[in-house]
Order: sequence, then C-alpha cells, then structure tokens
Amino acid sequence: MKKRKQPIVAAAQIKYFEGYSKNNLSKIKRYINLAKQKNADIVCFPESCVHKTATLHKNHKLIKEIREECRKHSIWCIITEDLKIKRKTYNTALLIDRKGRIHGGYKKINLYGDEVTPGKKIEVFKTDFAKVGIAICWDLAFPELFKKMKKAGVEIVFCPAQWWYDTEAHKQKHKEREFKILESLARTRAYENICFLVLCNPVMDSKRQISYSAIISPTRVLAEIRNKEGLITAKLNLNKIKKLQKVYNE
Repeated sequence: MKKRKQPIVAAAQIKYFEGYSKNNLSKIKRYINLAKQKNADIVCFPESCVHKTATLHKNHKLIKEIREECRKHSIWCIITEDLKIKRKTYNTALLIDRKGRIHGGYKKINLYGDEVTPGKKIEVFKTDFAKVGIAICWDLAFPELFKKMKKAGVEIVFCPAQWWYDTEAHKQKHKEREFKILESLARTRAYENICFLVLCNPVMDSKRQISYSAIISPTRVLAEIRNKEGLITAKLNLNKIKKLQKVYNE
C-alpha cells in the first residue's frame, strides 16, 4: 500500500457575535491564521458562523473576505450560513480551497426547525489531501446519509453544527446527558462508516447550546474541546482507514 500524506485537520469552536458585532469575520480570519500556524490543511467552523441575522449569497463581501484569507494562508476552509440560491434559501456549507475558490457546497438535508429549503443530495469532494464529505448538525442523526458518502469513497466527514438540546429530552443533568448523546452519535458515524469525522460547534450565550467539538477516528477520539472557545487539531492517518476496511469487510 502506497503511503499517503497524513493531513492535519482543525475545528474552530469559536464564540459567536461578541459585543455588538453582527458577524464573526474578524474571528474567522484569526482562526484561519491560527490553523495555518498549526500546519492544518483545512479548518472547519460551526454552523451559521458568518452573520447573526442576514441571509447571504455566495458573492457577499463577508464570504469574499474569508475566501481571500484562505488564499492568503493557502488553507482549505468550511464555513456554513443561510444562502440565497436561485430564489430559495438553503443552510449551506461552502468548501473553500487554498486559492480562495469555492470548491463546492452542501445544502443541509435534514432540518430541525430551520426555516429554509432542504437540500436533496450528499456531496463528496476530492481535495489535495483526501476525499471529504459534509454533513450539517441534525444530519448527524441520519446514518443513511453517511452510508451514501461511504459508498462515494469518503475518508473525512466534516460536520459543522449548532447543537442544542430539547428541554423535554432529559429530566435532569440536561447538558451532561446531551454531551453523551452527541459524542455517541459522532463516534458511531465514524465507526460504522470507517471514516474520520470532524464535529464543530460554537460557544454561545444560550444555556441549551452544546459546545462540544471533536476530531474522531473510527476507533477513538483524537482531540476534543468542551464549553470553551478554542482550536483543536489532529493528524489523520488515512492508510489506517484502508487497513480497517479490509479487516471490517472480511
């Protein structure tokens, strides 16, 4: 088996809209720079990370500035926001490449109270470091979506999220129990599909927000962060996936 480069991936668990700011542009730029300092090939930001209230479009000035920052630092990036596309609004994750170009996008399929149009198809993208897929938040609860990505050859799935717990889901210890649910879902998706998974949530001024981000292999959690702002990174051994596929599929 030919050895491949081991990419470094990053998840930026940023705190949203501090002070009077209605966008996270300066913070996104700062974390792109920080991820590059950590030699990351790609950095993933949480769901709905760009603007507090506005519906944007692909050529919005905020997105252009983020793209330029990726070009400046020669790094891939995933940002997610409600985008207007052909007169419809979708919760859309944009994959930006090292040259600042939009390499592709994924429209959230499984909605949870989102007042947007649902997407219809999974997306797996070939990059210069791996085949990557994208799921958004509540998509994590739907194994068939991940199975389709696996059939398309996915190696790393990025899951930008803004995961809140339902107040009726637990009688007590709400956050503690929801942390366990979220971690279990992420670990299960990575294990059953023999892929790496990068989950990225924000820190918000909401008692229902589950601020948990993690980088997970098929067999263990490689890095994680809870309840605070920060960047996590991990080097991924893609050859390990091929080995596990041979073992698990026999």
